[in-house]
Amino acid sequence: MLTGADLLAKVKEMGDVSKSDVVRACGYVSTKKDGSERLNFTAFYEALLNAKGVDFGGSSAKVGKGGRKLSFTTKVQFNGNLMVGKAYTALLDLKPGDEFEIKLGRKQIRLVPLGAPDEEE
Repeated sequence: MLTGADLLAKVKEMGDVSKSDVVRACGYVSTKKDGSERLNFTAFYEALLNAKGVDFGGSSAKVGKGGRKLSFTTKVQFNGNLMVGKAYTALLDLKPGDEFEIKLGRKQIRLVPLGAPDEEE
């Protein structure tokens, strides 16, 4: 299986051919029990993203419920709310009703549990 610069060069070299042909030519093929071939598109696209320098969480991210990898990023929703999901609160063992003080810093928001000692930055 090609990776890195070799993978990028091969994809560019292949030009305008089918995705299946590109995946096959780059070596992302395995053999099923019945002897037929299986194209490993997911592994191919992950290697392609890595070759282009895109880091999409890798193996260092923790796994939340349902096997999803936690990205430790979020975005402001359409209604202006900022959501922290259940998987993250579970990592911190937070319970319904836990209270926090919101501290605004320069381009950052900190949530400090009420009653926790105040730390200076």
